[in-house]
Amino acid sequence: MGALKVNLVQEKGIGKQVRKRVVHNADKNSAQSMFQEAQQLASLVTANAASVKAFLGRWKAIENRLLQLRALLTEMSHLRCLSDNAACKELLKTMIETLGEARSLARKCTALNYGGKLQTQSNLDSLCGQLDLHIHDCQLMIKNGIMQENPLAICHVTPESSREAMRWTIRNLISHLEIGNVGCKQRALDSMLRIMSDDDKNILMVASQGAVTVLVHLLDASQPVIREKSAAAICLLALNDSCEHTVVAEGGIAPLVRLLDSGSPRAQESAAAGLQGLSVSDENARAITAHGGVPALTEVCRVGTSGAQAAAAGTLRNLAAVENLRRGISDDGAIPIVINLISSGTSMAQENAAATLQNLAVSDDSIRWRIIGDGAVQPLIRYLDSSLDICAQEIALGALRNLAACRDNIDALVNAGLLPRLANHLRSGKISMQLVAAATVRLIACSMESRRSLGEAGVIGPLVKLLDAKSTMAQEYSAQALALLLLDEENRKLFLAEDWGIIGLVLLLDTRFKEVGKQFPIAALQALSGNAKCRKQMVTAGACYHLRQLADKEVTGARRLLDRLSTSKLRSIISKTLLINSFTS
Repeated sequence: MGALKVNLVQEKGIGKQVRKRVVHNADKNSAQSMFQEAQQLASLVTANAASVKAFLGRWKAIENRLLQLRALLTEMSHLRCLSDNAACKELLKTMIETLGEARSLARKCTALNYGGKLQTQSNLDSLCGQLDLHIHDCQLMIKNGIMQENPLAICHVTPESSREAMRWTIRNLISHLEIGNVGCKQRALDSMLRIMSDDDKNILMVASQGAVTVLVHLLDASQPVIREKSAAAICLLALNDSCEHTVVAEGGIAPLVRLLDSGSPRAQESAAAGLQGLSVSDENARAITAHGGVPALTEVCRVGTSGAQAAAAGTLRNLAAVENLRRGISDDGAIPIVINLISSGTSMAQENAAATLQNLAVSDDSIRWRIIGDGAVQPLIRYLDSSLDICAQEIALGALRNLAACRDNIDALVNAGLLPRLANHLRSGKISMQLVAAATVRLIACSMESRRSLGEAGVIGPLVKLLDAKSTMAQEYSAQALALLLLDEENRKLFLAEDWGIIGLVLLLDTRFKEVGKQFPIAALQALSGNAKCRKQMVTAGACYHLRQLADKEVTGARRLLDRLSTSKLRSIISKTLLINSFTS
């Protein structure tokens, strides 16, 4: 029993000694003790620097930096709450290491046993750089006033926190991004991303506190994880309409483009998404292109992750919307890659790829021809057939419509089976699809052969029904298409089989409907006026009244059609009179 008591007493004694050592070590590692050690070392090294016997010019520069550092440490000593500031402890730790190296160099230069001259010069230059970095970090901490407890414990911050507390938190994190080591920066970025994801208002606050400059700088960090997380933060800023100009002003475009080439898959995805948000502006789109964005985006579309491909294609979509950038996109070889993405990408990647082709084919026949030559028609038609989303269908058909604006492409479109699909969308599609389909018919109907093919595909009936649509644009597109299609005799027969045809065209002549161009229904009626029955229906429907008003306004074709109908009407009256006279005589 006595031996047991002795053992217990000994264990308690050992426990107290262990606790004392732990407390002693904790005190030694506290920011306050490290701060005192840094001050003492700075004083010692300053004194040592004054007594060196070699490299006096370099040591004079070092001495000036040491004096500046001592003054900053003195100023920092008046700030509160040094005890557990992680950023401060990290700064002091590296500063103590630098000052220790400086003291060792000073002793060697005093005793003239420094070894190689060139190596020592290099070491002294490196020391100057390290001291400059410490001076910068101290100035930053003093400026921001970030000297408080546990600044990285941000997980408890919520969107309901006070605005002032949130500002402090963000400034605190910015300081860690500027001063801390890799682990410290990574934790700060994680916390900042959580804050930005919680509320869009926090994104604005992050930008207002000057974080964009630091984040843009970190996009070129040597550590992949830092680049990756910085790109995610910049992406959130770039996608915010109120912050995208700040990202551009701070030089964010160039490093984002570089990340497309050298970043990790996740960094590429964030960079591409950020560029997609920025490229909505024409000016930013030109800047992205100037920094080599098109080849980088094209390569991501070829081999990137599914998310990166979708975002890269979205950026190309925006770039292709700028007229003077289309030729460069085509010349950089983006078209075949984009076409392949229509067949193999995710739904978002497919939509953006199809929209890229749609934008590229807006105005340049040579680009339209190249798109067809690279095999875009079948992928677009398959995408049109397989898509359930009306927006995706409209984009696919819009791309085909733009390609049809080049006459050299029409045979390829007809041979690929586009015409029955146009008839189907005119017949049963939503009004937006009907508009695109009618516009495509108008472009394809440029030759007698294509007009006959369109009639055989069944577009006449649906176009006649569109004459009575609520949309004035649909009425005008239908009238334009019919004006061309009715130049073919077989199509005129199909038109006359529709009850509403002539009446619908005559109603569009009414001058009260100013939204619809009158030259198109006039041209369609003119194509039908060679048939006596058609002329009679036009007169009965009131065409002469409308044509007189239009002729007075000198609308193209109105006077000619009016004269033809009036002559026909006069002949009819004379014929009736002669017939009556023959019966009465």
